[in-house]
This record gives sequence, structure tokens and C-alpha cells, in this order.
Amino acid sequence: MPTTLKLFMKDKKIAQLYPLLQQGFQVTATVGCDIRSLLCDQFGMLPEYLSDRISTIFLNGQPVDDMSSAIVNDNDVLALSAAMPGLVGATFRKAGSLAAFRGTITYQQSAAHPPVPQVGTITLKLFNLLVSEIGPMFLERGVWVFGRDLQDLLKMYQPRIDKSIQHAEKDGMEMDVAMLSGPNWIAADVPVLLQAVGVA
Repeated sequence: MPTTLKLFMKDKKIAQLYPLLQQGFQVTATVGCDIRSLLCDQFGMLPEYLSDRISTIFLNGQPVDDMSSAIVNDNDVLALSAAMPGLVGATFRKAGSLAAFRGTITYQQSAAHPPVPQVGTITLKLFNLLVSEIGPMFLERGVWVFGRDLQDLLKMYQPRIDKSIQHAEKDGMEMDVAMLSGPNWIAADVPVLLQAVGVA
């Protein structure tokens, strides 16, 4: 059965959880909507940040130019990146001057599959500076990881991460932070909804 883990951490120490975001993480959302609606209306991203800061978007491995027409469905993979350097970065920049060179790999919405809004799960991947800039927003909202990945990360940062966590709750009940370093508090294949809240 899935479980929930809520960590109250010192603001600057939340960065210790970023490796979980860099490898790709799952979030629950209402799918069957366009990328702009997903990121702004559901995840609370500012429209100005989306248009000015996120320069490259991939949906299921295909670069996206028009966020308002690209529909995100259940089990899709959405990758977001700030500006990438060089010719590659310029070529994959959304609606960039070199977008025409991508040819057939550019995302095209299929008219044969009209969007159907429903609750689903997508995989998000954040690249370069976006991990530190919007990663905390997703961690506070809640990201799905497996017990094995969470245990590996906590072991990697021991004993420092124990000192970074001020309070922990598992399935709504208070949990001894020291238990997080042990092997028996969660099974390897159990899905965990991880939330991290920054505290002063």
C-alpha cells in the first residue's frame, strides 16, 4: 500500500532532496489538459516564469513549441529546462528561430485523441537551474518516489540529513526522525508520497 511521508526541514536543507527530482519524479494531477494549464493552474507556476524562464519543453521526448495546444495525458513524461547553451539549446528552444530544423520530431497534437480530463499521474523531469528554482514547489505539493530511492538518498546524506529534518510525519502520525536512517521503516517497492516543507 502507498504511504505518505511529510518532512519539515530547514529551508536551505531541502536541497538535499534534489537528487530525487533530477532523476525524474511522479506527480498526481488532472490530466487531459494543455501544458500551460497544468503548470500554471494546477501547480501554481507564474505565467511570466513559464514564458520567460522555461525555454525548452519536451513532452514524451518531443520538443514543444505551443504549450496551449500540447495535451498532457496519463503516464506522459514532461521535461522542463531553462536555456541550454549552444546550437542544441537554440534548436530546441520553444518557438525559437531554429525550430524548423527539428523536422518531424516536433510535438504535434493528434486530432484523433481528444483530451479527456481525469486524475492521473505524470513523470516530471527538471533540468539545470529549474531543480533549485521550482523543485521546492513540487516537494511541498508532494512527489511520488519509491521506498528504495528514498532510503538510498537518506543513507547517502547520513548523518547530515538527520540534522536537517526538524519533524517527520508518516501517514499523518509523528515519526522519530532517527528511524529514517534505518532499513525497516519502509519497503523498497512501496510508493511514497513525499512532501517537504521549509521551516525557518
